[in-house]
Amino acid sequence: MTATISYAYAIARDADGSLEEALSGLPGVAEAPVHLVRVEHSDDVVVAVSPVPERDFQEAALRAHLEDLDWLESVARAHHRVIEALAARTAVLPLRLATVYLDDERVRLMLRARHETFAGRLNDLAAQVEWGVKIYVEAATETERPAGPPTDAGLSPGRAYLSQRRAQRHAREDAYRDAGQAAERVEAAARAYAVDRVQHRPQQGELARGPGENVINDAYLVPLQHAEDFRADAMQAAEGLPGVRVEVTGPWAPYSFATLAEAEPLKRATP
Repeated sequence: MTATISYAYAIARDADGSLEEALSGLPGVAEAPVHLVRVEHSDDVVVAVSPVPERDFQEAALRAHLEDLDWLESVARAHHRVIEALAARTAVLPLRLATVYLDDERVRLMLRARHETFAGRLNDLAAQVEWGVKIYVEAATETERPAGPPTDAGLSPGRAYLSQRRAQRHAREDAYRDAGQAAERVEAAARAYAVDRVQHRPQQGELARGPGENVINDAYLVPLQHAEDFRADAMQAAEGLPGVRVEVTGPWAPYSFATLAEAEPLKRATP
């Protein structure tokens, strides 16, 4: 029989006892059924968990799996699927991907120890959603070589090349200024509607999907009643600004604003 451990997805508030029904039949990581862990004689704060094979989440195995994009995508999809199912019904504190405990009892001990903190944060996040806002500079980069021969017959090839490089540099500088203006417009929308903000590092490499350079990567916490107003204003932030693109994603569960529980090291307790 394969040894299992407990994979924790999120802390949630089960005010009306309906979360078990919401999770019924929903596959978690490794296609395992998801259930709730509670603390005896307490209120409605719960942890959503499922059993996963211990061998896949041992430290060495997990490091290897994190290099396997197919495995990582599968886990991430299941992780977010459970969180979104919870967030559709209640306030939720998402946990980090691959947060694991030795068993449900260890999850219960964690919940008991941090119960008051979790309950307070769930109150803070009730009826709030997260929007992600990324701003991209799409102008040609300063290091790009101009394509084709110089088109200005009045200049030598060398001078024409330098002229094109200078034009590229100026276009890039203009795009950065415009990106700053777009950021100011987003911040104005945030002042009107958002209650909190987290500034993430701009995405690079494989994480930066789509054209352009990601220069702003922020998350905003917005009351549900203002969510669409914020989105509409943020989407318009790049209007009239050539070379700048604004991407708004969400609404999400408040991933960037949760109080996160740390995973317990995977080792057996000694008697």
